[in-house]
Amino acid sequence: MLEWVRIKFLFLSLAPLTKVHNFNRLASMALVTFLSDFGEKDYYVPAVKAKMLAINPQLNIIDISHQIDTFDLAHAAFILRSTFRDFPKGTVHLVAINTTGSMTQGYIGVKLEEHIFIGPNNGILSLLADQEPGIMVQFADIHLKDTSFPSKDILAPIAAKVASGAAIHDFGGPLTNFRKLMPRNPKATREQIIGHVVRVDRYGNLITNIRKEIFEKLNPGKFTIEFGRESVDKLHTGCDQVEPGDCFAFFNSLDLLEIGINHGHGGNLLGLKFDSVVYVNFIP
Repeated sequence: MLEWVRIKFLFLSLAPLTKVHNFNRLASMALVTFLSDFGEKDYYVPAVKAKMLAINPQLNIIDISHQIDTFDLAHAAFILRSTFRDFPKGTVHLVAINTTGSMTQGYIGVKLEEHIFIGPNNGILSLLADQEPGIMVQFADIHLKDTSFPSKDILAPIAAKVASGAAIHDFGGPLTNFRKLMPRNPKATREQIIGHVVRVDRYGNLITNIRKEIFEKLNPGKFTIEFGRESVDKLHTGCDQVEPGDCFAFFNSLDLLEIGINHGHGGNLLGLKFDSVVYVNFIP
């Protein structure tokens, strides 16, 4: 009798923990990131969040950025491509960039590298990886509304429901016209890599599309990196490895070549901007 009481007590004490564990596990899976060009001064961001939370109050909504330059697909794609893999697989990413522009051809959901993206079919989702998404869905007319705020009225409800367990297939059929944009890729030979600035960050540092893997594969040991009117012949480990006012070049956490001026706005001082050319010349 005593043994039965002990077993029953053990069962009762474990049951609530199991339920709590399962609830927390399910809640943690309901993760949505939110990227937009809405800024922070208007009602747009909280309105979209409120729409999602009204569907599932347990959603965990993570802001990637709302300071994307207005209608700037390249800026948004760079930010999202640089961050989405750091989130758990299965994360839903709500992308609200230029959702009512003339380039937008409906609204879609795609699955890429075990991540789900909900957004406009305006080319931005084609810039997130070198390969095409494994699954692409065109949202059906039944889920679309005549609205001036599609991020709130169309995309937010779908993102919330997908994060809560629905499949993107539940909202449409196969996408036959995936709008693509062509990223600018570096050109590489044994003598030279010609790359471009893909982002000028808030410090004025210039991030290029020259990847560490390509550089290391071609580098014979000596090289010069030319940008604007300046050049360097060595790599640093960070911007603080040179004196204030001097130029630096290093491969950042994205394994992309980053150049700039320590304690100075490299973009302004060097006369460089998005799409400016950067050369890496190899010396045999």
